[in-house]
Amino acid sequence: MDKPQEECGVLGLWSQAPLDVAGLLHLGLLALQHRGQEAAGIAVTDGKEFLVEKDLGLVHQVFTEERLGRLRLPGARMGLAHTRYSTTGSNLRFNAQPLTARTAHGVLAIAHNGNFVNAKPLRDRLLQEGATFQSTSDTEVMLLLLARLPHLSLPEAALEAMRRLEGGYSILLMDRKTLLALRDPHGVRPLAIGKAPWGYAFASEPPALALLGAEYLRDVRPGEVVWVEEGELQSLQALPPNPTPCAFEWIYFARPDSLLDGTEAYAARVRMGEELFREAPAEADMVVPVPDSGIGAAIGYARASGLPLEYGLYKNPYAGRTFIQPTQELRDLKTRLKLSPTSAVRGKRVVLIDDSIVRGTTSRHIVALLKEAGAKEVHFRVSSPPIRFPCYYGIDTAARKELIAAQKSLEEIRAYIGADSLAFLSEEGVKRAIGGPVCLACFNGRYPAGVPEEGEKLALELL
Repeated sequence: MDKPQEECGVLGLWSQAPLDVAGLLHLGLLALQHRGQEAAGIAVTDGKEFLVEKDLGLVHQVFTEERLGRLRLPGARMGLAHTRYSTTGSNLRFNAQPLTARTAHGVLAIAHNGNFVNAKPLRDRLLQEGATFQSTSDTEVMLLLLARLPHLSLPEAALEAMRRLEGGYSILLMDRKTLLALRDPHGVRPLAIGKAPWGYAFASEPPALALLGAEYLRDVRPGEVVWVEEGELQSLQALPPNPTPCAFEWIYFARPDSLLDGTEAYAARVRMGEELFREAPAEADMVVPVPDSGIGAAIGYARASGLPLEYGLYKNPYAGRTFIQPTQELRDLKTRLKLSPTSAVRGKRVVLIDDSIVRGTTSRHIVALLKEAGAKEVHFRVSSPPIRFPCYYGIDTAARKELIAAQKSLEEIRAYIGADSLAFLSEEGVKRAIGGPVCLACFNGRYPAGVPEEGEKLALELL
């Protein structure tokens, strides 16, 4: 794992009339596959029946025609869906979402992107009060909190649960009648609202709304609860907003065609590249992106520098993910399968652009590949600051001892990856490129939404 790993994707819809809810959610999940590749799930209801299908695997692996057929309720008008990368709780089937529970509110289903940093003390307290848990995911803590608030309506219970929870999160919550969307007061994780001819939709990123035929309206505001009642969008400001959305959404995670909190991901990445050139110019012949995540910043760097942008690395679209290989030797070979240099770099001084460096192992191999292919010099430029701290809000950035920038100086990193020069974009450069307040905790260790008592990903599995 030499990149920050995916978070999760959430998706939900409410329709005024019966609809192929499962089919639409399946289509929309494909647009969110990049946010989580470990598990996928869909829940649908017609107001009476409540059906859930979920499993480990990619969206197209989980949702065969047979499985989708089991979800196709003739009178279905509402549903939610999830694609998962595990950040709290291991990659086991019982942690796949949506999670469901039978409560005094009826059947509840929840889909969650992010992390609750106070999940363990809340879970310990619930266990002492006699609660039983079916998973080791922090998501279930919210589900059990809601179950203990039967005297409140579902929106009121969600508001009360938000007051007890800390961290960065976006959540979709559904009973047989109501679909709710809520976002933490810092807006760390994204959540967008769309309007369609048939009703309303919510998604982690707007491209999923477009696939459902929904027009993007706005983002759920930090600290807001939104739901649909009698065909109208209702809103309640549960907690005072203090927006610090995750900078890595614009740096790396979001699709380039996404609009997040008013800022386009692609445009922000291009500006990061322009800022990077102003801060760290290099004497070179060409700019080469590490595909795909370095492309936007490389375009910006090339524009600002006047250097040509060249296709210096080919990415094999069938190679899969490198971090799942069981040994370092196999991961190294997988990097060669995934990326290979082109003849464009032969005899040239190359500015190599990537969005981040986590462990440095992949960066080291890419530099070696370019030099083996005849590049005279490789000047490595990174469109984010050095990652020195773990993320507790839904991104798996590895333990601090595994982060190369937490252990080595800039010169030591440069020597390790074999580059002729190395520079990272500053925090101020990131903020200028995005154009608003953002969470930079993985760079500077200042966590706006708190930190867990135990940062271990599997802390909830110890009981």
